[in-house]
Amino acid sequence: GCARDWDGLTCWPRATFGEVVKVPCFLQRNCTQEAYWSEPFPPYTIACGFDEGSSKGPEDQKSYYSAFWRVYTAGYAASVTSLITALIVFAAFRKFHCTRNYIHMHLFFSFILRAIAVFTKDAVLFADETMDHCLMSTVSCKAAVAFFQFSILANFFWLLIEGIYLQTLLLLTFVSDKQYVWWFIFTGWGAPTAVMLAWVLTRIHRQNTG
Repeated sequence: GCARDWDGLTCWPRATFGEVVKVPCFLQRNCTQEAYWSEPFPPYTIACGFDEGSSKGPEDQKSYYSAFWRVYTAGYAASVTSLITALIVFAAFRKFHCTRNYIHMHLFFSFILRAIAVFTKDAVLFADETMDHCLMSTVSCKAAVAFFQFSILANFFWLLIEGIYLQTLLLLTFVSDKQYVWWFIFTGWGAPTAVMLAWVLTRIHRQNTG
């Protein structure tokens, strides 16, 4: 029969040869003997009152996404500039050298990585406008997406470390917090690395697509 199909507006379930499938809006499609779906009938414009002319055209969508890209690129650029400035200040003045600020610096660096990952992903995925971005399966594309996912994981793990550190200050009042610094660093960067390696290997062996 015919496999499941998404026509851009409606999801059509599997069907056997000759079966007529009905969905909301009183639309129907026939599963032909050649295992191809027929066109929906009656047309969307009649059955659902959907006017294709009212939807945004390709140029309108391109203009919208271009403006959206400019906004978040400017936002990430401003964020990176501020974070690098903060890192320089924390590193330059010795009075800022303490466990709390070391953790802040790692968190700031994870935010910087996240912004760099976004820039890298955009540069790789949208370098060629003629390519289908949803079906790309190049090594550079996979590396860019893996780096992007790692940066997000590291970001959240360092937010977790911030919370854990505050909790240790409350529970271990009379214990030096310096002995925990390397455990925090190992967890903040090691845990996301382990998760990403497992994810990458799983995708390579189980779902090496896209």
